Amino acid sequence: MDTVILENISKSYITHTTPALNDVSFSVGKGELFGLIGPDGAGKSTIFRILTTLLLPDSGKATVAGYDVVKDYHEIRSCVGYMPGKFSLYQDLTIEENLRFFATLFGTTVAENYALIKDIYEQIAPFKDRRAGKLSGGMKQKLALCCALVHRPEVLFLDEPTTGVDAVSRQEFWEMLRRLKAQGITIVVSTPYMDEASLCERIALIQTGTILSIDTPDNIIRAYPGKLYSLRAPKVYLLLHDVRLYEGIDQCYAAGETLRVSFKDERKDHPALLRAYLQHKGHPQVSVDQITPDIEDCFIEKLSDQ
Repeated sequence: MDTVILENISKSYITHTTPALNDVSFSVGKGELFGLIGPDGAGKSTIFRILTTLLLPDSGKATVAGYDVVKDYHEIRSCVGYMPGKFSLYQDLTIEENLRFFATLFGTTVAENYALIKDIYEQIAPFKDRRAGKLSGGMKQKLALCCALVHRPEVLFLDEPTTGVDAVSRQEFWEMLRRLKAQGITIVVSTPYMDEASLCERIALIQTGTILSIDTPDNIIRAYPGKLYSLRAPKVYLLLHDVRLYEGIDQCYAAGETLRVSFKDERKDHPALLRAYLQHKGHPQVSVDQITPDIEDCFIEKLSDQ
């Protein structure tokens, strides 16, 4: 049974020349951890605002927990938790005051659903009397998650929850999501970090309001067409221009301290020919090795098809 369903959702803004969402359709199963993966401006926040009834779509239909986002907005607001990308709690209230306030809004108490947030709250409890505006990025993140969960929502929407926090806090946050999923909560999370895609059960790759692909991370990687190579050299940044001039190159882009390269066809001698070509161009000690693509490689390949 699907908990979240979008059918041909489109949305435009007067101040933008291109649509924020263009005929977007996908569904999220009950109890699933689903990821929206894409860069800034891809349309992730617009999707979340529509699903949490903060924004009306121009066309299409969307339901959350069986409720229509236009007709049944009161019911949806009672059964979802929403953590927006920007910290939006009351910064002049303490941790404890924010939590009590949001519980009251939903007609419940912190004690009633404390078991759900216990593991998260205990990490910030030593600072319960500190004002929210004085918290670190990681603690703000945990407080916001507690407030989104205090009424035990059926569906939890998290818009780029790990942006701007340190690597340890990011890891802790995803561990918390796995524990929440084990308690039966449906989780929809967006992120611009491609490495976080593998932590979701299924993902939708999105760019400029268009869904590029929807599947499990492993299936998206397996569907990568052709072969991908990693190119290494002592001064790899000097190679980019010359590699792109090689006649057989399909794509070439930087990835950390390497270049990622794909060829227009599957000739077995392409790596050797490329090395010889680069040596002729004055680039010795170049290695070209076939690698398994990651989600970022798949995303870039999908963009080339647009």
